[in-house]
Amino acid sequence: MIHLQPPGWPRPKGYSNGIVADGQLVFVAGQIGWDETEALVSDDFAEQFEQVLVNTLAVLKEAGAGPQHIVRMTGYVTDKQEYLGALRAVGEIWKRHIGRNYPVMAFLEVQALIEDRAKIEIETTAVIPR
Repeated sequence: MIHLQPPGWPRPKGYSNGIVADGQLVFVAGQIGWDETEALVSDDFAEQFEQVLVNTLAVLKEAGAGPQHIVRMTGYVTDKQEYLGALRAVGEIWKRHIGRNYPVMAFLEVQALIEDRAKIEIETTAVIPR
């Protein structure tokens, strides 16, 4: 995996500008903060974010992939200010589950998610090297 950093651009914090990867693609459907029984773990943003990562990693494991293989994530949040207010906790949770891998990312504020109490949903793409 090669991280793309155009000359003169400031180094991004918590994500990459671009990635070149070669291998088997793994696509993970949008994950929300519910457990394996489809019960939301909490109404707290950071706790839902952690469960999203736990769910994502469980799906990746089924393909023989891990957090180091994640190349892209697209997140949908229902409240931008709540997301920004939780960034410190989100960063700590990220380090605990994903480590020092920083994929390309986009996060969007949306009016609502399909599950009424869900505050965040993330879809993920990973590449397992050949």
